[in-house]
Amino acid sequence: MTSVELLRQARIESVAQSLREDIGDGDITAQLIPAEKHASGRVITRENARLAGKAWVDEVFRQVDPSVRLTWNTNDGEDIPANEVIFRMEGPARSLLTAERAALNWLQTLSGVATACAGYASRVAHTKVRLLDTRKTLPGLRLAQKYAVTCGGCDNHRLGLWDAFLIKENHIAACGSIANAVAEAHRVAPGKPVEVETESLEELDQALKAGADIIMLDEFSLSDMAEAVRLNAGRARLEASGGINQQTLVPIAETGVDYISIGSLTKDLRAIDLSMRLE
Repeated sequence: MTSVELLRQARIESVAQSLREDIGDGDITAQLIPAEKHASGRVITRENARLAGKAWVDEVFRQVDPSVRLTWNTNDGEDIPANEVIFRMEGPARSLLTAERAALNWLQTLSGVATACAGYASRVAHTKVRLLDTRKTLPGLRLAQKYAVTCGGCDNHRLGLWDAFLIKENHIAACGSIANAVAEAHRVAPGKPVEVETESLEELDQALKAGADIIMLDEFSLSDMAEAVRLNAGRARLEASGGINQQTLVPIAETGVDYISIGSLTKDLRAIDLSMRLE
């Protein structure tokens, strides 16, 4: 199954779950409104944001009431200034109000991820480094958050435990050595990317000799990171990781590493402030 199809299926299922938990066996407040009453409305952002989640909003309204019409003024990956109208809607008033919270939850959450990523990416735009997310995602929202990361100008690390190897300290201990772990990875799943986590220049050398595709430099000092880039000489791709923040990001990017992985891109989420108004 392609990643596009995986994302589509995850979106349908997760939207359905979000509606089940919100609507239950019926929106009793919406029933106060006559069934035949139609309305229109708009959704605005109260702050500057990078948009992500358009397809999730579309899916919410599709599942609640396919007759609702949405008109978007912007697309995922685009920046929106505060107080801008993101999209307009028209349809049965009951349906608009029933879908409101689920739709906004998806849009504010995924746009929050995209906005944070855009901020990080802008700080290192003068370098060639690529910023990566991690598996530190909200349970059940892995693919949605990783999609939002790309809307913010950052990149995805592995999707899960199945599409790439990441050999860490405990794996190495259990296998006996870095060389043994890498050799076993090539035997278990030939062709899958093999990444090894290292904590010293000595371990870096072992990973290079073992033929790792990517080598993680876990909490290396800046001087050791620069030395690792020199020793590597382009043989493997180097990924800096561990405690990356706004203060350390740029100096690390300037060492010449290929990647920087940042858990806070998805873990430390702050939703964007949105508002829906009927007209």
